[in-house]
Amino acid sequence: MRRAALAMVVWSSVVAGQDVVTWHNDVARTGQNLRETALTPANVNTKSFGKLFRIAADGKVDAEPLYVHGLEMPNRGARDVLFVETEHDTASAFDANSGEAFWHVRLLGAGETPSDNRNCSQITPEIGITATPVIDRQQGPHGVLYVVAMSKDAQGQYHQRLHALDLQSGAERLGGPVEIRASDRDAPAFDPKLYAERAALLLVHGTLFLTWTSHCDIGRYNGWVMAYEARTLKQKAVLNLTPKGEEGAIWQSGAGPAADSEGNVYVMLGNGDFDTSLDASGFPARRDFGNSFVKIREGAGGLEVADYFTMFNVEAENDGDGDLGSGGPLVLPDMTDARGAIRHLVVGAGKDVNIYLLDRDAMGKFNAKRNNVYQEISRAFQHQYARPIPAYYNGMLYYATTEDPLRQYRFEKARLKPAPVSQSGMKFVYPGASPSISANGTRDGIVWVLENKDPAVLHAYDANDVSHELYSSNQAWFGRDHFGAGNKFITPMIANGKVYVGTTDGVGVFGLLKK
Repeated sequence: MRRAALAMVVWSSVVAGQDVVTWHNDVARTGQNLRETALTPANVNTKSFGKLFRIAADGKVDAEPLYVHGLEMPNRGARDVLFVETEHDTASAFDANSGEAFWHVRLLGAGETPSDNRNCSQITPEIGITATPVIDRQQGPHGVLYVVAMSKDAQGQYHQRLHALDLQSGAERLGGPVEIRASDRDAPAFDPKLYAERAALLLVHGTLFLTWTSHCDIGRYNGWVMAYEARTLKQKAVLNLTPKGEEGAIWQSGAGPAADSEGNVYVMLGNGDFDTSLDASGFPARRDFGNSFVKIREGAGGLEVADYFTMFNVEAENDGDGDLGSGGPLVLPDMTDARGAIRHLVVGAGKDVNIYLLDRDAMGKFNAKRNNVYQEISRAFQHQYARPIPAYYNGMLYYATTEDPLRQYRFEKARLKPAPVSQSGMKFVYPGASPSISANGTRDGIVWVLENKDPAVLHAYDANDVSHELYSSNQAWFGRDHFGAGNKFITPMIANGKVYVGTTDGVGVFGLLKK
């Protein structure tokens, strides 16, 4: 009974209305909105669908916009509200249907500015709010938006802070903001100037999870995971995944950590130290998990690694910059295999261009001779520097990674068919794309993908056959649907008949055109 009850929590944002309160729609990170009734393959075309308006922003929009339905706003009544954050350290709320601004707040202390780019081109020219926040509508009087912001003070010191903003006003709640700190007896303390929070925030069972990456591998850094009590912003636990080594950061091309129905958390680490000497339980002897797929749980003593998978050739992967953590994890719904057994699976892929389908009850650990995993699809993608972010819908898995087409894979008896069942006619430029899905249950499925160009291009494909393109924002005459320059790792968000897409200086809003 407990598994079934908690499964309802994990998939709740799929079945409980139009709110999009976390990256890729749910904590499993499926990317699917299954209650979209307005947009269909029949009306998503250049005659019926296009750009409605554009919301200007004061900096890069690297975080996926979030959305809540029917929020009571002062003197305005119930509104659908869009939340947008920028690298200029600004969080804002807009009317999702008109673009009217409700509030803007700068998440800076006195005399502070957003951080400089730390001599790294990955997030530039400034670093403020990078990771997609998360919303809890039940927290506080009006709901809370949890945000992490980086800044630099007048003395040249850097800060990472966790904020809890009131949805109605943008005011700080729950005693926020709090300075983010962490220490480990076997490694240097967390230094805010060495880190960026790129992967989206995760909220599961009342706990906020924050994860951290480096700036272009500069300095001595580690793979930190931090847990905070959502009601109080009090730090509950920290976990260093490379405590006696270095690197092993978590960036996942902006994808958030995923969670299963029991509240276990899944992350994919980048290059970093991994101990090929194992203890009696098959875990690295020094507890260094660089370049691994890791399952984390909250135990009596805090956060701990419950299971993991590491490639047999991890040392060669590290030497060749083969980050497993260039992609993100996706927890799949339970599936029945050929023998009638229920399988609990998680999927992910990285720069080695293999898709790894792992059994969450036995992930495979490390074997120096071969990968002991549930299923592996070798050379699934073409480009060495793949950033594979998956989406799931109706027994299908979708990837659109660097210099590759959008590929559609089918599950059959809890296994992934090795060859794609369809693919788009075009390839997506660096760094590829993060697909999102809209559908009305198992009907009217559409795959939405952003092409990272200038101007950016929003594409829509039939989810049953992605070789069938329904719409492209380049199809309309005279640039009618152009909406700004592309931005890497941005994820389209679909809610209540509209599609919201971040750019380098705003958000494009698409929907059905008035006749």
